[in-house]
Amino acid sequence: MARSLLTLAALATAAVEGLDAREVGGYDAGDESDFDSAVVTGADGRHWVVRVAKSERAEAEQSQDLLALRALSVGVRGRLPFEVTRFAGQTPVGTTRAVVTEFVYGDRVRLDAIPAGEGLATSIGRAIAAIHTLPTSFVGDAGLPVHSPQESLRSLVSVLDRASATNLVPVALLRRWERATEDSALWQFLPTVINGALTADSFLRSGNEVSGITGWHALSVDDPARDLAWLLSARNTDVAESALDAYQLARGSSDRQIAQRARLYSELELAKWLLHGSQLRDSGIVDDAVAMLHNLVDRVEHDMDQTIAHNTMPVLAVDEVEAMLDERERRGDANPAS
Repeated sequence: MARSLLTLAALATAAVEGLDAREVGGYDAGDESDFDSAVVTGADGRHWVVRVAKSERAEAEQSQDLLALRALSVGVRGRLPFEVTRFAGQTPVGTTRAVVTEFVYGDRVRLDAIPAGEGLATSIGRAIAAIHTLPTSFVGDAGLPVHSPQESLRSLVSVLDRASATNLVPVALLRRWERATEDSALWQFLPTVINGALTADSFLRSGNEVSGITGWHALSVDDPARDLAWLLSARNTDVAESALDAYQLARGSSDRQIAQRARLYSELELAKWLLHGSQLRDSGIVDDAVAMLHNLVDRVEHDMDQTIAHNTMPVLAVDEVEAMLDERERRGDANPAS
């Protein structure tokens, strides 16, 4: 049974010292089915978000989110052109807890409502680039995951193998994905700090600028292409192109294969959806995933621009090598990732 807004307001008051709750309302945070949540307004006019997990999975995600928020120090946040919430307090609720964080202002972004060209799409690209240019050292220091390109690839291959074992993935897709995982040129990249769980719902906007990003439970050092994959599911391909162009310009990266890897991660989300349905033994989810996989076959077979093969270009030029070294120095990396 869902907790009432008044109950959530009382929990927020118990969790945050000095909070005098005067108003409480619903919290629009995209897919919040795993949480009871509300926005609480204090006597001083400040706003707070209170959330109570309704499942073990949600509670684990919330714990990871708190670890990430603590790792994002004042100095790290100062490098970001948008706001990130801060932990404010918590209080026990039965076998779980209510967690209160500062409210981040902005309207939630809808993928199908992002216009192409200069504006919100380019602001999203620059926001993601800002995450990827953060120094990687603070992630490892906080005990959060740090993955090499080889580990990233192994994780992806594991998803592919498990999806293949269902015998429900079209053979054409399996071959396409296997060729991509065997293309060593695709996997020569410098791992960066990533949010790790970005979707359109992660972004808050003020006008045409990103004002905040929510959901940091998957913060890690990993393949930067993971944070770009969601863009490639946009119906308007010009949106992804605008965001990716702004991203590359802002980051100054020499990662030539990032768009191809992002496309692979995006397609494998359908395989993950299939695995999710299989694990739950939910025929509705499985049927939905299979239908989307077959639709994907139709799309990629008739669109040669959708290739995942690496760009066949010369080896890095001197200025590109210098740019990569400058990026590593700017992030404060002590050693190259292995």
